[in-house]
Amino acid sequence: MLNVAIIGAGAISAAHIEGYLRFPERCRIVAISDLYADKASQRIEQFGLNARAVGDYKELLGEDIDLVSICTPPYTHAALAEEFMEAGSHVIVEKPMASSLEECDRMIEAQRRTEKRLSVVAQNRFKTPMMKLKSVLDGGLMGRIGHVQVDSFWWRGHCYYDLWWRGTWEKEGGGPTLNHAVHHIDALLWMMGSPTEVQAFMSNVSHDNAEVEDISVALLRFGNGSLGQVTSSVVHHGEEQQLIFQGDKARVSVPWKVKASNSTSNGFPEPNEELEQRLQSLYDELPEVEHEGHAGQIDNVLTTIETGAQLLIDGESGRQTLELITAIYASASTGELVRLPLDPENKFYTRAGIQANATHFYEKKTSVDNFATQARADGRSRVFGEP
Repeated sequence: MLNVAIIGAGAISAAHIEGYLRFPERCRIVAISDLYADKASQRIEQFGLNARAVGDYKELLGEDIDLVSICTPPYTHAALAEEFMEAGSHVIVEKPMASSLEECDRMIEAQRRTEKRLSVVAQNRFKTPMMKLKSVLDGGLMGRIGHVQVDSFWWRGHCYYDLWWRGTWEKEGGGPTLNHAVHHIDALLWMMGSPTEVQAFMSNVSHDNAEVEDISVALLRFGNGSLGQVTSSVVHHGEEQQLIFQGDKARVSVPWKVKASNSTSNGFPEPNEELEQRLQSLYDELPEVEHEGHAGQIDNVLTTIETGAQLLIDGESGRQTLELITAIYASASTGELVRLPLDPENKFYTRAGIQANATHFYEKKTSVDNFATQARADGRSRVFGEP
């Protein structure tokens, strides 16, 4: 039985708690820590946990904690992960992995030094549509992928950035490119690998109480010549989100849709119904994911601790995602084409470098400690997890 602690009692902590409660024979939550101890107590009461509320996480460093979920703002992730791994705990850390590549590298070094498990949350890999899409792409029936389109479309009101840590390069580390599109960018890299070049633009068109962008558009070039585009936004009404992969034989996407074409004698398209059916049959025959979302990732981490199996999402994977996001910010802020991989000499490698060099659109005008509610009004579930 593994002892688990939750660090941070904000909105996302509920997903972690619900995930752990799916495996009562394997783990138990023994503590929840938050700067506001009453928030930790509320979470314990909400879920009926036999756990204690802690105001200072350092009280837990000397205790028998096997696994920690870090659910705090991004700028705190590196120090917390390092301290808990050094204290002997395995770590699950919420996305994004950290606020800078330098912090990611510190976390990875701590993991190697302590030989503890470090997993960065990318819960959408554990959704059935995403797992199926990955298998379809790996099957090769579509042919060579020539283009990928990522639409990370969200909508947030002006007051969203009133929360004290949001909307600043120092605390949040960025806007929707970092904190919303991270889901889609992780999936893109999982399926395509890292691009070699990035050209990006960003703006703030609707949130004059935030330093950071509220929309960015990035063009990507991959080593094999394929191209991609990533739009990250919190100004899109309707919040449609999708990943579209165009192969030379067919097109597939999540949410799932398949189209395939043959050429007529004059070069115009006609449906390739046979290939569409083959791809549809392959998709339909693939198994459902047993545990979806955060529960799926928690199951993977628990299994890794118990058996030594491989993590699906480790520190290197989390770093790769942040590297592309950092490249988008570097290109959008400087107007330059950015080549990957980024090295430690890049002026966007550190959090201080990002704060000094990233475009500041506005100054933060309002700062509140907490909102009365952090739940969505519509209660919708979606293929892509709520950021």
